[in-house]
Amino acid sequence: MKTESRDAFQARVAKHAALADPARLRIVDLLTLGDFSPTELQAELGMPSNLLSHHLRTLEAAGLATRHRSEADRRRSYIRLAAGALEGLPPGAEHGAKRVLFVCTRNSARSQLAAALWTQVSEISSASAGTHPADRIAPGAIKVARRHGLDLANLPPQRLDQVADDGDFVITVCDNAHEELTSLSGIHWSVPDPLRINTEEAFENAFSDISHRVHDLAPRVHAA
Repeated sequence: MKTESRDAFQARVAKHAALADPARLRIVDLLTLGDFSPTELQAELGMPSNLLSHHLRTLEAAGLATRHRSEADRRRSYIRLAAGALEGLPPGAEHGAKRVLFVCTRNSARSQLAAALWTQVSEISSASAGTHPADRIAPGAIKVARRHGLDLANLPPQRLDQVADDGDFVITVCDNAHEELTSLSGIHWSVPDPLRINTEEAFENAFSDISHRVHDLAPRVHAA
């Protein structure tokens, strides 16, 4: 009988052991929605920083979570679910929404791509907006969308206050927008800005990151 390798088995054991703790399971539940800074996790969990640090180190060691620095405030970091972390361990929480609204600063790349990708996998409508919208969508975003069968060419960037509605399930896809909109309820995806590098590879990486997140979340959002 063919079985998985010892290393793969031990990795699976480590994940189950990490998730056996109620606090760590709660953290992972939150990370299935989006990325959180340690401060935001403290507020959600009502947990002292030293205990949270212990749980995060355990999740990172088990291959369940990773962290990176904010592009907006380099003193801040975000914790995210590691790629493939929950294969075979799907979360059960679901969320209701009238519409999914993706937000970034310029509404010229990441939020536009996210909204377009969402329409491919969900019957719930989507929209996008920016806190400080650009004059037009970034050419790199139009090109990467076209390579993947999406058309963004005729979609103008829009201002958040002109688009947002009370029934929206809001997802910020840029650190600057998330850290600016401190009073806005929603979730956050810490997707690196492809315009910082402005290469074809950077836009492909952003598209891939957003696509994985959209496909993971869409089955868990139902019409409200």
